[in-house]
Amino acid sequence: MTEQRWLSAEESRAWKKLIAVVELLPGALDSQLQRDAELTHFEYFTLAMLSEAPEHTLRMTALAAVTNSTLPRLSHVASRLEQRGYLRRSPCSEDRRATNASLTDEGWQKVVHTAPGHVATVRTNVIDPLDRSEVRELDRIMGKMLRKLDPDNRFKALGIDSDEQ
Repeated sequence: MTEQRWLSAEESRAWKKLIAVVELLPGALDSQLQRDAELTHFEYFTLAMLSEAPEHTLRMTALAAVTNSTLPRLSHVASRLEQRGYLRRSPCSEDRRATNASLTDEGWQKVVHTAPGHVATVRTNVIDPLDRSEVRELDRIMGKMLRKLDPDNRFKALGIDSDEQ
């Protein structure tokens, strides 16, 4: 039987700060997006991932992967976005068993108009409190954690930098 490794005081302080950020940041992002665009963060992120895709279209399975979502959760959100005219689902031409999600022109406009406020919130709460070297360090640390949590890079958050290989 191995001995339990408890957190040191320093590790515990870092852990508690990480938990506080993990709990507080989603609320800050959601509040701004709800106020300015009547979207949840997940709805905006779904639209943003489609806006970055070739032809603004992804298979639902690929969209679920890049948004770190289950297909049932994504389908529910896609239905809401479809009802609002921001997204369209259609059969995949290469594989009729698959469904594509595409950003509509109205969805594209929603992303274009929403992005500046969202980026300002991200800057205010995450980027601006750090100097350039701390941003690089945050990137490095998050990369290490993601390689452990998402070793297959399903979330597609890891870049191609040699530091992240």
